[in-house]
Amino acid sequence: MLDKKTFAIGVLSLSAIVLIVANILAPRTASATYETTHDNDYSICTSTAPGGGDAIWITEKRSGGIAVFVYNPAQKTLQPMDSQLIQTVFAKAIKK
Repeated sequence: MLDKKTFAIGVLSLSAIVLIVANILAPRTASATYETTHDNDYSICTSTAPGGGDAIWITEKRSGGIAVFVYNPAQKTLQPMDSQLIQTVFAKAIKK
């Protein structure tokens, strides 16, 4: 015959096994490795480029300019994509 203590240990052990299996079988969420560095004059952010490779966004805070560079893994080169004022970029986004 089972006493209350043995029954409680059994139920807790069974629930621990169920939680371990659920943790192992749970789908993994996507995680990106974005890095941001900034100081008083510049802000630099990395991201994944839509066409493949990595993008570097450099913002100069005093003039309000932003430049985008993309690393092309096929050619192993850093290519400048665009450079303009942040106000221009947001003005274009608002008009769309």
